[in-house]
Amino acid sequence: MSKTQTISMTATGPEAASSTVQFLTPVVLGLQALATNGKQAHWNVRGANFISVHELLDQVVANAQAFADLAAERIVALGLPIDARTTAIAEKIAPTAVPAGFAQWQDEIVAIVTDMDTIIADVQAAIDGLDETDLSSQDVAIEIKRGLEKDRWFLSAHLAA
Repeated sequence: MSKTQTISMTATGPEAASSTVQFLTPVVLGLQALATNGKQAHWNVRGANFISVHELLDQVVANAQAFADLAAERIVALGLPIDARTTAIAEKIAPTAVPAGFAQWQDEIVAIVTDMDTIIADVQAAIDGLDETDLSSQDVAIEIKRGLEKDRWFLSAHLAA
């Protein structure tokens, strides 16, 4: 068996890397869960707004995957591994409100927005926590928050009266 050697790719130091892992790992796991739950909602959405919600959920999924990749790659760039296997996600993420089967578009949107709110709270915690230790990683979290809030707005607009 070969031995793997980790070489840090940054001059920010072990404190910054440790802080980044602490704050960005929940973000990665939440985004991976959002991608899965968003696809579940995408496949099973029903109702009058089907096509617009169906297509928007595909975009939410694509964005969640891209954001998860961005955060995970930041962790790895600092020389530390990330564990985002489905078992790790299931252990760390609370159950979702996304229905297992067919559901009306309003119910799917509410469920996905609820999931997004949880992730946005984790992202805000990362922004706050990384302020003292790693501003580059904080920038990653800020970018993710900006994108999630935009997707949340697009979904929530369907529910506005």
